[in-house]
Amino acid sequence: MRKNVTILFILCFCTYTSVFAQVENAAIARGNKLYKEGQFEKATEAYEQALKQNPENLIARYNLAAARFRSGKFEDAQKVYDEVLEKSNDDALRQKAAYNSGVAFTKQNKLWESVEAYKLALRMNPSDKDARFNLQKALEELRRQQKKLPENKQDQKKEKKQEPQKQPPASKKQIEQWLQSLRQKEQEVQNKMQQNRSRSASKPEKDW
Repeated sequence: MRKNVTILFILCFCTYTSVFAQVENAAIARGNKLYKEGQFEKATEAYEQALKQNPENLIARYNLAAARFRSGKFEDAQKVYDEVLEKSNDDALRQKAAYNSGVAFTKQNKLWESVEAYKLALRMNPSDKDARFNLQKALEELRRQQKKLPENKQDQKKEKKQEPQKQPPASKKQIEQWLQSLRQKEQEVQNKMQQNRSRSASKPEKDW
């Protein structure tokens, strides 16, 4: 899995300065400092304080998710990333939230959910190599798990006696199709990079 979960250092300054805005921005700045120092629990408290002043501050909310993630609270982090994804109108912020939500799902071993999050991140930014890499790894793991599913009737009867299993959201064929699509996309990227390098190498030097 690639790309570390990070925080945003943008503060939400208003066109006027109020006591609440000062407290809010000070809390975010303090949270950022604590986060950089590795004090993630204290950073969480600082971001929560900022959100008490302004529940609509999506930078504080995004950073709160990152701090919770770093504290090992992956489910809590994922839920907050989803809140950012739902409430934000900033495409770049939404894409980061979708990607990080995928990482948080992966940490919980919720691979189907992580696949959907990575796919969403790629729809918003098709050039995100890390999202494509993580999506491919998640799909490969799902394919490996599906190969272990019981195939004969005797095994299926044993499964029925146990707690009912959820049906996978996609078939083996669909997983293979997704993987093939990812490989093709990666090959297209590599070909494009090679063409750009070839153009640069063949470009004549200027005569002075």
